[in-house]
Amino acid sequence: MKTAFVTDSGCGKSVEQLMADGIYSVPLQVSYDGKNFHDQEDITIDEAYALMKDGKMLSTSLPSLGKIEELFSKLKEEGYERIFAVPICSGLSGTINAMAMCCEQLGIVFEYVDCHVTAVVQEYMIKVAKALFEDGKSMEEIKAVLGRIVDTTNTILLPNDLQHLKRGGRLTPLAATLGGLLKIKPILKINQETHGKIDVADKVRTMHRAMDNVIEIMKKEHVDDSYLITVAHADDAKEADVYMEKIKAAFPNAKHQIIKLVSVVGVHTGRGCQAVQYFKMIKD
Repeated sequence: MKTAFVTDSGCGKSVEQLMADGIYSVPLQVSYDGKNFHDQEDITIDEAYALMKDGKMLSTSLPSLGKIEELFSKLKEEGYERIFAVPICSGLSGTINAMAMCCEQLGIVFEYVDCHVTAVVQEYMIKVAKALFEDGKSMEEIKAVLGRIVDTTNTILLPNDLQHLKRGGRLTPLAATLGGLLKIKPILKINQETHGKIDVADKVRTMHRAMDNVIEIMKKEHVDDSYLITVAHADDAKEADVYMEKIKAAFPNAKHQIIKLVSVVGVHTGRGCQAVQYFKMIKD
């Protein structure tokens, strides 16, 4: 069955970048001042953070149904009978449901795996799925491999701007005020256990103490040399470097990288957030 592999801009890459690897994508939406912009197409990560620095309150939403329908109709015309998707997780977005609905209307088979997060693991999983398919693996085998990746995945967020979380409605005004006065740094997590929703893992007094706590969490989860560990920052590269040095000291033989936190997450956490995402890579 001719199968197209599809994701969205939650992975931090543009439609053009993903197409270079034979993967189709649709852009999520970033909105401000009553206007919608296609993520990674009309507005870059840097532009989003610049707007936030200027005091703009941004929001995000799933890809427009028109964009999904346009892509899927094109794929059907090209003879694709099935779409296999790894979109941004259902706990953060309705993208999976929108894709499923479009496939049903067009009469295309829809298969997907919920990554329960977004960003780096989302891109990794769709690329692994395509490679396995090209190696002759069945849908069941592909889903089993991706499931093992999800089982080892965790994303931990260290927001620095409690007032931004308050303005965005994700923290009560009282909690934000008390947190600011007491210099409390919440440690937030998003993973399979939280069903792709953001939950509180712990609270500490300083950003560097929070980083140390995250490393202890990683040790308890038996992170080892087979993991990819990503530090993603919301417009604060200096602190990301500090975070990465701590991580490298604890896990020197793992694979490491620093990136900018994807817009669809950074918009909600605010500038200055430091995130770490890690998962066990599959063996070649």
